[in-house]
Amino acid sequence: MTQLGLFSDPQAGPVGLRYADDFIERAAEQELIGRIAALPLQRFQFGAFEGNRRVASFGYRYDYTLQRLAEAEPIPDWVRPVAQQVEAWAGLLEGSVRQVLCTEYEAGVGIGWHRDKPHFDKVLGLSLGSPCNFRFRRRKGETWERHTLEALPRSLYMMDGEARSGWEHSIPPVEARRYSITFRTMKRA
Repeated sequence: MTQLGLFSDPQAGPVGLRYADDFIERAAEQELIGRIAALPLQRFQFGAFEGNRRVASFGYRYDYTLQRLAEAEPIPDWVRPVAQQVEAWAGLLEGSVRQVLCTEYEAGVGIGWHRDKPHFDKVLGLSLGSPCNFRFRRRKGETWERHTLEALPRSLYMMDGEARSGWEHSIPPVEARRYSITFRTMKRA
């Protein structure tokens, strides 16, 4: 398993995975954590199952019961400046981020192996509060090719291309409360 750290070559991981430490300042991180904690977060619902992480979706949300995208509350004004900063870092046009997911992970909570829904294109995540191991895997013959990125607080990652569509990702249970803001662009119809 390869580890992508502060000084590692980003190409050592999945093609299309980008990462930046210290994307935002500590004061901005604390403000964002306060904003997310004040949201009416709900346990993540996927069909008849309920996840342990708590979330709030903006712009769009995926309805697992209907198996389609549904409109959600508009992206809040307090998220827009961060979304614009994320778009600039990723080389995207302003307004490209159309879906935002705010997530709270209590200690001991993670997320299983998955790929984001195919309706979405680029996926960018801002890690807040505590670090996590952001794991990647893809089938290679009879085994799995694996990669782990340590996502530090205030860091930003982007999954695009092969990293987005060819690899699954997961987060094992975190050791301390963690928040994240996921920014997604939409695939063109």
